Amino acid sequence: MTPVPAFRLRPARLPDDAGPWGRMRRALWPDEPGVDGMEELRAALAPADAACVLLALVGDEAVGVAEARLRTDYVNGTTTSPVGFLEAWYVEPDWRGRGVGRTLVQGIGDWTRSRGCAELASDALLDNLVSQAAHRCCGFEETERVVYFRKRVA
Repeated sequence: MTPVPAFRLRPARLPDDAGPWGRMRRALWPDEPGVDGMEELRAALAPADAACVLLALVGDEAVGVAEARLRTDYVNGTTTSPVGFLEAWYVEPDWRGRGVGRTLVQGIGDWTRSRGCAELASDALLDNLVSQAAHRCCGFEETERVVYFRKRVA
């Protein structure tokens, strides 16, 4: 059995991490234009006291990312406020199943606790069964399912 190289977490830094972080955001949200732009990356880090972006690194190579922020509005399925919310979570395909995602969630959980929160929330699309399973493996429990609607009025 080949040993798994050690990985470590650290906060994302701009502009140094813009390339790998942006690449992972594009992979996570391929249909969203501009998710890898510097303005979007800066927005994910703001405000500094209510946002956290962690990179998982093997050596100097980023192999995963997790973005979180504090939410004070109602978050479906939670009972406290504020809560930490896992806004983005991505692990490079070659690194999945090796504990990178779980460690990223633990790091975000630590940050959430350090901000005085009792809950960390997240979401996944109804048809994204892989993401749902990954969330359950990291200790998340499903709280509800929602179908959103819209109607054009103009």
